[in-house]
Amino acid sequence: MTHTVSHRNIHQGRNLKRFRELLGLKQDAMAIQLGKDWNQQKVSLLEQKERIDSDILEQVAAILKIPAEAIRNFDEDQAVNIISNTFDKVENSFNFGTFNLHPIDKLMQLHEEKIALYERMLKEKDEMMGRLERLIGDK
Repeated sequence: MTHTVSHRNIHQGRNLKRFRELLGLKQDAMAIQLGKDWNQQKVSLLEQKERIDSDILEQVAAILKIPAEAIRNFDEDQAVNIISNTFDKVENSFNFGTFNLHPIDKLMQLHEEKIALYERMLKEKDEMMGRLERLIGDK
């Protein structure tokens, strides 16, 4: 399956911010890891850029331990679309195993079993009565 990436709405700085926040890294901490020329304000400005220079993008991707392509190509609308479509497919194909979705059928089955048990009990009662009558009649 081939995916084509549309660069029209991809804001690399916003993507960088999302990934950084998802990973729980503060701007100050990222600035420290980027080096002495960096501070929190500079990271904030970087996250406001629509396009990030390739060498800096590679550095921040390495700090976040994610592929640089994830920051370059992440499209929120497309991701939400994929997630919602996947959720619908998973929800519709969920296997309930042996869960009985027809309680009326189960009630009918239990009722039939109850009737069969009652008929067996009546038969046994009749057999016992017959034995008792034979015992009484023999005396």
